[in-house]
Amino acid sequence: MTPTPADGGLARDDYALERVPTTARYGWATVAIQRFGLLSALSQFLLGATLGMGMTFWQAVLAVTLGAVILELVAIAIGIAGMREGMSTTVLARWTGFGRYGSGLVGVVIAVCLLGWFGVQSAVLGSGMAALLGGPAWLWAVVGGLAITAIVVPGFLGMAWTAWITVPAFLALAGWAIAVELGKHPLGELVASQPAGPALSLAQGATLVAGGFIVGAVISPDMCRFNKSAADVVKQTVVGITLGEYVLALVGVLLAHALRTGDVVAIVTTTSGVVGTIILVAATLKTNDWNLYAAGLGVTNALHTAFGMRSGRAAVTVVLGVVGTALAALGIADHLVNFLILLGVAVPPIAGIMVAEYYVVRAWRPLLDESRATGELPSTAPGWVPAALVVWIAAALVGHYLAWGIPALNSLLAAFVLYVIAGKAGLTGAARTRGVSASA
Repeated sequence: MTPTPADGGLARDDYALERVPTTARYGWATVAIQRFGLLSALSQFLLGATLGMGMTFWQAVLAVTLGAVILELVAIAIGIAGMREGMSTTVLARWTGFGRYGSGLVGVVIAVCLLGWFGVQSAVLGSGMAALLGGPAWLWAVVGGLAITAIVVPGFLGMAWTAWITVPAFLALAGWAIAVELGKHPLGELVASQPAGPALSLAQGATLVAGGFIVGAVISPDMCRFNKSAADVVKQTVVGITLGEYVLALVGVLLAHALRTGDVVAIVTTTSGVVGTIILVAATLKTNDWNLYAAGLGVTNALHTAFGMRSGRAAVTVVLGVVGTALAALGIADHLVNFLILLGVAVPPIAGIMVAEYYVVRAWRPLLDESRATGELPSTAPGWVPAALVVWIAAALVGHYLAWGIPALNSLLAAFVLYVIAGKAGLTGAARTRGVSASA
């Protein structure tokens, strides 16, 4: 990891409303460690244990494979667009289907979703620390939430250094867990054993895998805009997601088969003890920083599109961090889980629309191409794109109500197909006549 011009000046804003210049990009490994950091958390053990309770090992391998392929395809497609244009997800959305004001809505939806999960994970962190060291859980939630906020305020560089520390520690924990607990059981026996809980179908298992990280895949431009090439996007995505899903989730599957329980806390404390629990808490900190970072980018863009405010990303991050921490400390975050899951169906269609516009319909691609050489944003952007909003709602409903298949994939594909149809019928490009200044 080498210093770049992004380390000063605009570092705290991390080019939230600008293109990231080529001189401020990082090597693929620095981005890959953060991609893996998103998945190096308690949730991956929970995912693996859930699969292990309802599936055999090889059934779980199939479910993880299907879910991981979906995630990688989505993350690579939208990530390459983010890398090429050097824009965050919500800024890029202005010229990839949603228009200026629609991208503000995208920013709000993503921010609410991720800020809610920030609060939930901060609450989990507080509970874990209280059980480990004593004291009130709400106090630990406050300490943890504010610590994450402090990590995120400096931006991408500060988060990268955190990842280089916490991710290797987490990998050491995973290796220890395998050596200590799985060493007590013949591997062949675990691979051949039957699950201890109610059976899960392949579609249900793949849904758990893909649905659990689909928001992370959709916000790939927030991360990939710091990549230097499309090849780097592919490498860091494949390495990060493959390690996160296959290594951690399948370890969780084997541990569930060995211990015959899906209780992640029991698995962690049984295999790793106090030190392992501390390392898992550190890994949770690393995962939660991207929830807050992406939420901050979304709100910064929403304020700009709605009110013309060029609010500093760092200042927005502090406000959101305090709000999310308060949700965790007051116990409100726990009551938001069902709402966040419901809101989650609105996120996959965002990627479907953006990919369809950028690669197939290309109504505003000329604006991006013309301005890319100068390093500036296009001078104009469409205001509203009503057809895209209709497609967004329709695709979200498909994901929510269609009982067959994988909901996240259903809504994403529905958005892609419907937007392409609308684009080819001329229903999206008409918004070009109502373009507004992109910098107002």
